[in-house]
Amino acid sequence: MIAGARPNFMKIAPIARALDSHNPLTYKIVHTGQHYDQNMSDIFFQELGIRQPDYHLGAGGGTHAQQTARIMTGFEDICTNERPDMVIVVGDVNSTLACSVVAKKMQIKVAHVEAGLRSFDLSMPEEINRMVTDAISDLFFVTEEQGMVNLIKEGKPESALHFVGHVMIDNLFYQLKKLEEMDPETLPYNDFKQAHSDYGVVTLHRPSNVDNRDVFEGIMGTLAKVSESLPLIFPIHPRTRKNMEVFGIEPADNVHLVEPLSYMAFLNLWKDAEVALTDSGGLQEETTALGIPCLTIRENTERPITITEGTNELVGTSREAILNAFGRIIAREWKQGQRPKFWDGRASERIVEILKGERVKI
Repeated sequence: MIAGARPNFMKIAPIARALDSHNPLTYKIVHTGQHYDQNMSDIFFQELGIRQPDYHLGAGGGTHAQQTARIMTGFEDICTNERPDMVIVVGDVNSTLACSVVAKKMQIKVAHVEAGLRSFDLSMPEEINRMVTDAISDLFFVTEEQGMVNLIKEGKPESALHFVGHVMIDNLFYQLKKLEEMDPETLPYNDFKQAHSDYGVVTLHRPSNVDNRDVFEGIMGTLAKVSESLPLIFPIHPRTRKNMEVFGIEPADNVHLVEPLSYMAFLNLWKDAEVALTDSGGLQEETTALGIPCLTIRENTERPITITEGTNELVGTSREAILNAFGRIIAREWKQGQRPKFWDGRASERIVEILKGERVKI
């Protein structure tokens, strides 16, 4: 199982936990090191209920080509030594694409978890990763019905498609239980939560939002207006912070910038927020699972079910659209939403049952 960044571990963790209780399937965890994250300490893996990675490639940063090449050469050595029957990739990062290509060229089966999602926006590196990975995968584990539609349109055999639900939601429920067992006073910025009966959370990191001065300034100006009615806490991505400094952008007094947070610390904040303003795919899904209003600061989303059934709405970067939507949330006129089909915390169990069936064929 491949993970390249902290969010990927949230997706493989429930599969690992399910595999641990289903012999005779065995697995190895490969951390490509696509992103270095100082929060990924021993306690991080303990919180997830999984062991430390068996391999760490330490690929690091660089251009997309440089990073992908380092992952491919490192993972090829692992596959040569291990000769796995299957490689499981998750999501849409460079590690997903790189390891899929290596495995397929070595005649190793590839299973893609979170398959079939499409934004149809080729300016997004993640969209290219999704398309390439799905083009060569053997098994497709799908989170929402639109993913099934997309894959069938692309000519994938229906026998290889498995609508199982979302492992990220499995992990969300698992971590919520862990959170209930913790003393929230030990978590960073719980004091902010206690000091504000109502507040919102912000995440912002996509190049289309933070690499362009005019766009970024416009978004921050809109957040300043929102914060006049609702204090905002903003765990800031390194890329976002760097560009904020380069462009000389100062946040409003009621937009509280904090360092990147661990999963549990951020979950403790957003699960009780009035609204999430984000350009993150994962937060669109998780807020839908818990019924939290979400404003997605993008022109498109590969997760349409969060809009059609959930609590998410695309607002782009338009000041008017964001403020209009925010006004409806504050006025308690927001849609109720519902939890999508199979987002019940058992997706990983369904995946493992299918993998057990595949083992018979290998």
